[in-house]
Amino acid sequence: MMLYENMGVTAEGHFTFGGADTTELAAEYGTPLYVMDENMVRKAVRRFMDSMEKYYGGRGEVHYASKAFSCMEMCRIINSEGAGLDAVSIGELYTAVKAGFDVKKIGFHGNNKTDEELRYAVEVGVGHIIVDNISELERLEKIAAELGKKPSIMFRIKPGIDAHTHDFVKTGQIDSKFGFALETGEAFEAVKQAVACSNVELTGIHCHIGSQIFDIAPFEEAARVMIGFISEIKNKLDYEIKGLNLGGGFGIKYLDSDDPSPFETYMERVSKVVAGECERLGIAQPFIYIEPGRSIAAPAGITLYTVGARKEIPNIRTYVSVDGGMPDNPRYILYGSEYSALVANKANEERSEKVTIAGKCCESGDLIGENMPLQHAESGDIIAVLATGAYNYSMSSNYNRLQKPAVVFVKDGASRVAVKRETLDDIIRNDI
Repeated sequence: MMLYENMGVTAEGHFTFGGADTTELAAEYGTPLYVMDENMVRKAVRRFMDSMEKYYGGRGEVHYASKAFSCMEMCRIINSEGAGLDAVSIGELYTAVKAGFDVKKIGFHGNNKTDEELRYAVEVGVGHIIVDNISELERLEKIAAELGKKPSIMFRIKPGIDAHTHDFVKTGQIDSKFGFALETGEAFEAVKQAVACSNVELTGIHCHIGSQIFDIAPFEEAARVMIGFISEIKNKLDYEIKGLNLGGGFGIKYLDSDDPSPFETYMERVSKVVAGECERLGIAQPFIYIEPGRSIAAPAGITLYTVGARKEIPNIRTYVSVDGGMPDNPRYILYGSEYSALVANKANEERSEKVTIAGKCCESGDLIGENMPLQHAESGDIIAVLATGAYNYSMSSNYNRLQKPAVVFVKDGASRVAVKRETLDDIIRNDI
């Protein structure tokens, strides 16, 4: 059973992705290799945008969370679809600017932005800056005055929602490094201070409750809380918040057993809460933003590896070692994240054994996964790990001084390089 509709098997038993034979991709470009399906990226973006049109009457904007996967080609694709972008560093913002992205559709995030980052964001004219704390507000007010500009800002709010996900990717509860707390009155005091500022304009509020969330109820509750806060601001300060960013975090299918709700179901249910609460509280419905990242990038990507050693330890486990590992996919060692995999040149065979796929780093925890169902894998076989389009390339490193893999985009079976494979000279480029 294939995880997504763009996956298939040739008559020779080779795994195909986006119409391309993955064994041929491995032969042409080498491994490890990130492969992204352009059509799948575009399809996901369009589904979100169509849902925004249907359930919010077009009064909303989809911002791709570029921390999931950022490169210039990805920015070009997102921009060409008319969507916006969520950038969380000067590097992501610079990438988007150099790719020709419409800066007015960029939201700039970060819990500890430097003055350099704030200045750059103001200079290029991003659509809005999501302010995380009071010191940032005060520094931004000063920087904007120096530049003679008045940037639009949002405040990141902690709505106090438990997203039922891994502790490291929960972000909406009071004990979080992100944002202003509602429970303590911190958020309201911050709004009062922002309204009094001369060089920034508070236009919206933002929340993000976590990542890889399957349950829609926490999203509904977050929307209810945030609309309530907008109403409180209106009633107590007579100030209208025009925009509401409800973040992202929508779960995707990594395993056959995962059962995420369709994007459209989330959009429909949350939009009903937004409309209902606005009507109940007698306030105008704000312009809605969402920030899907993983749900756009992850299913659209795979990683290809070549098998090296096979090590069978009787009555314990079988290790299948590949030519990549934690430098190109650190999510297992960080979170214990589970993936599906298959032997790309034996895709028509049964996944007859359970193995531990091991990386090549000098680190015992360098694993892609344990007890993974897989076809019998031997030296020289190609392994495809599925749904790696998010938080693999973007979190990659040069640990053990390994070169980062290339990124190849496929479209209707044709392939092209979007990010070149690093060379040995790249490894020492900044050494003195």
